[in-house]
Order: sequence, then structure tokens, then C-alpha cells
Amino acid sequence: MQRSISDQKPIVPFLYIVLYVLYSSLASIYPFLPPLLSVLFVLFSRALKREDTLALFLIAFCLVIFEANYGYLLFSSLIYFYIQYKFIMPKIIQNFSCNSCIKISYVLFTYMGYFAFLTFVSNIFLLEAPEINYYIVYYIVIEFLIVSLL
Repeated sequence: MQRSISDQKPIVPFLYIVLYVLYSSLASIYPFLPPLLSVLFVLFSRALKREDTLALFLIAFCLVIFEANYGYLLFSSLIYFYIQYKFIMPKIIQNFSCNSCIKISYVLFTYMGYFAFLTFVSNIFLLEAPEINYYIVYYIVIEFLIVSLL
């Protein structure tokens, strides 16, 4: 039995992964390039809604690359993204009807909540707390513009 041509998975997601790895390495060298953390969260939440395991696997790989570049705990962003998707975002969507308010909350909770989560985990395991620099505000503004386009 042959598969339909519309049923085949394209190779495009793998191209996106290669581009993200290149971009992430450039972003670790040049601090004015945002790490696209909230964009990854939006893609993560869409993949969970669609139950797309390939997309979830590729996003998880991108998040591991992000954690390796910035020296964060392994799988901490995946755990935080799942907590944010399951517990935080349903309350935000329930309380706000404005699309722009929901998108800015995606970006704010992704960055500020992730650093609060890392601080919480580092306090539990007696590790060094992550440093928050002034580029975070710049990253939030740039990624809000990107997320509003998605």
C-alpha cells in the first residue's frame, strides 16, 4: 500500500532546526540578538495543542541547545514550559479577552517566569542563581513583536 503524497512529513522542520542552531550560536556571541525563548514557547504550545510529537521533539532539541548556550540546567526550560502551558496560561486566557494582552503575557511569563523558576530551582539545589542582565527588556520588546506576527 502506498502513502499519499499529502501524508508525508516534509523536511522543512529539520531545516528550521539547523537555522535555529546557527542563530542560537550567533546569539550567544552577539548579545543584541534575542534567544527566541518566547517564540519557542508559542511553538511548544501549538505543538502540544496539535499533539505533534515530531514538532515537540524538535522544539525540545532547540531548548536543549538554548540551555547549553546559556549554561542553564538541562531540561529546565522544558519543565517550565510545560508548567506554564498547563497552569499559568489557561488562567491568563480565561481572564483576558485581548489578543495583544495574551501575547504580551506569553512573552513576559516566558522570560520573567523562567528566571524565577531557575532561581527557585537553584535555591532548592544550592546552585548559583542565574544572572538577569539589562538585555532582558530588549529581548521582551523584540520577541513581543515577533510573537505578535505569529
